[in-house]
Amino acid sequence: MSKTIFMIHGMWGGPWYWANYCRVFEARGYRCIATTLPYHDMTAKSVPDPRLGTTSLLDYADFLSREIEALDEKPIIMGHSMGGLLAQMLTARGLAHATVLLTPAAPAGVFALKWSVIKSFRSMLLLWAFWRKPIPARFKEAVYSTLHLVPPAEQREIYCKLVPESGRAAAEMGFWLFDRGHASRVDATKVTCPMLVVAGREDRIVPASVVRQVANKYASVATYKEFDHHAHWVVGEPGWEEIADYVGNWMDQLPAQPRVG
Repeated sequence: MSKTIFMIHGMWGGPWYWANYCRVFEARGYRCIATTLPYHDMTAKSVPDPRLGTTSLLDYADFLSREIEALDEKPIIMGHSMGGLLAQMLTARGLAHATVLLTPAAPAGVFALKWSVIKSFRSMLLLWAFWRKPIPARFKEAVYSTLHLVPPAEQREIYCKLVPESGRAAAEMGFWLFDRGHASRVDATKVTCPMLVVAGREDRIVPASVVRQVANKYASVATYKEFDHHAHWVVGEPGWEEIADYVGNWMDQLPAQPRVG
């Protein structure tokens, strides 16, 4: 089995939010690599690179592919939210020993625009030409969509770390039907490694009903696990340890990688 975990954060995020999981998995003997998506290496108050607004999911995936190909073994690719969609894309490229999707964004073909999802992105949807602009996170929307199970004091602390996100990437996920580049499309026949798909029953931005569809897309290799009393911020909301422990136990049971040569 691979002892390297390649961790991909979601929208508005950064490697900082993997701190809890890194601590748990490193104690179990794994090497954790928490990557930073292009143009996310900044503070919330920084002026974003203007190129961020038009950065595609495919640009993110190409960047991550190069990072993974430079490793000394195929890693377990772990992604949260948008990072979960990117993990699916990378897995279809044959880059994963196994894949862990934590409340993952859905690929093209999965209808994900529930009312709670639309409400989560309301300010972005009202911004003209958002699909070519860096999109800041809004506190009330972040709390409603992602942090509603997090204690109020921690909500503000987390929000202050969130950075702008690519409007183009958001459009490619939410409006895949109109995307001529098919950026969020994943060929399920090319996903052949073990996959764990995790949902939170109280998730508003990626509802469990959507995550179940993601798991069904990869039914031949996927294990689906839905947690009661959890929402989207499974990397840090109260009780996150339960999810990390489940993921760790699943990874510990993975088969060994075949020897090369």
